Amino acid sequence: MNKNQSIKLLLLALFFALSNSLFAQNQAKIYHFTLNQEIDRAAYRLVKKAVREAEAQKADYIVMTLNTYGGMLDAADSIRTILMQAKPITVVFINNNAASAGALISIACDSIYMIDGANIGAATVVDQNGEKQIDKYQSYMRGLMRATAETNHRNPIIAEAMVDERIVVPGINDSIQILTFTSKEAIQNNYCEGVVKNEKEVYAKLSASTKVIEHQVTLIDKLVGFLLNPFVNSILILMIFGGIYFELKMPGIGLPTVIAILGAILYFAPLYLDGLAANWEILLFFIGLILIALEIFVIPGFGVVGILGIVCVLLGLILSLINNDFFTFPNGIMETIGYALFRVTITLIIGISLAAAFGGSIFNFPVFKKMVLLDDQKSNKGYSIKQSEQVDVIGLEGIVISDCRPSGKVEIEGNLYDAISDAEYILKGTKIIVTKVQGYSVKVKKA
Repeated sequence: MNKNQSIKLLLLALFFALSNSLFAQNQAKIYHFTLNQEIDRAAYRLVKKAVREAEAQKADYIVMTLNTYGGMLDAADSIRTILMQAKPITVVFINNNAASAGALISIACDSIYMIDGANIGAATVVDQNGEKQIDKYQSYMRGLMRATAETNHRNPIIAEAMVDERIVVPGINDSIQILTFTSKEAIQNNYCEGVVKNEKEVYAKLSASTKVIEHQVTLIDKLVGFLLNPFVNSILILMIFGGIYFELKMPGIGLPTVIAILGAILYFAPLYLDGLAANWEILLFFIGLILIALEIFVIPGFGVVGILGIVCVLLGLILSLINNDFFTFPNGIMETIGYALFRVTITLIIGISLAAAFGGSIFNFPVFKKMVLLDDQKSNKGYSIKQSEQVDVIGLEGIVISDCRPSGKVEIEGNLYDAISDAEYILKGTKIIVTKVQGYSVKVKKA
């Protein structure tokens, strides 16, 4: 190979290298993720993580495939804020529905694309039963929709008409019902940039050459999302209250305590990771537990300390569900406070109802008999462990061996029994009378 040929080959290599570099520079980097679920805290966490990753990857565009019938207003508002503040250009691809909170999220994006037959709108605020909320909430939602539409240069009156059937949009909505656009209607009114069949067509409309980065949902993300589900969240609250209740009813068993601790960890951990449960809120919850324990095991009766403990526990659970700064709440958060209060209160009522229905007898179920040691009190130590023998003690008098707070031990005719006082604190040495046999314990009151 002569000198001229070598120079030509070198120039050709440099040309290809420069061409590839320019081609790579002209490629639009797109970060894509899918939001196909109810708008709740798990959805908020998904969007927040996707936007952060897109910004870290220095993406030019964020494309969100959306299909939702709506969800929680505060979660939708938080997602709206994240999308509007995102550094990359935000694009939503509605592949079926963008209803209610989904409509707010969609118009927060810079561009909207829809599949043929998709819908956007119907953003009225409703309660847990699907009933329309009072005008205070509708007014806040109208303001959110209007401000969001104005920011992205869309008709704000149309956005308000998606919330309130009273809003008249000449030639579009006659104020008879809430406004919802089909894909073609959305295009005609500047609420959609175009109808596409899939994400690839969206990418093609954004740039002739693209590099797509798909958002990766990890196992931890799935687990946190599962634990943030409102139904699962309520089950965890039941575990906490149920564990505490049955530990007090059946002292020394230990399993209820494990259940309560596990429930508390699984309840607070995802909320803490999500930025909702602050350190002081978790601390408030555990202070409440300590106060309740002090009231039961140290302080006679049940008064101010016990009530304060219950209040602290409830506040810890409720505030951990709300995006607050100590006791300062953002505007429009009242719906979320009501929702959190409703969830915790209803769960507590269900727990009390189940406790009243089953009481200590729940530990007689076969599944608990396999998990819990119930016959470790030997007769040679003075214990009577057979329920058939305990039936005969109803109406008999005895004496308290260890304080009933409300659980303790009593001696009846030379035999020792686990006892639960009848809603009172009974000191050691007090005479009692048996009123009821409850599982492997006797219920007693002062004689």
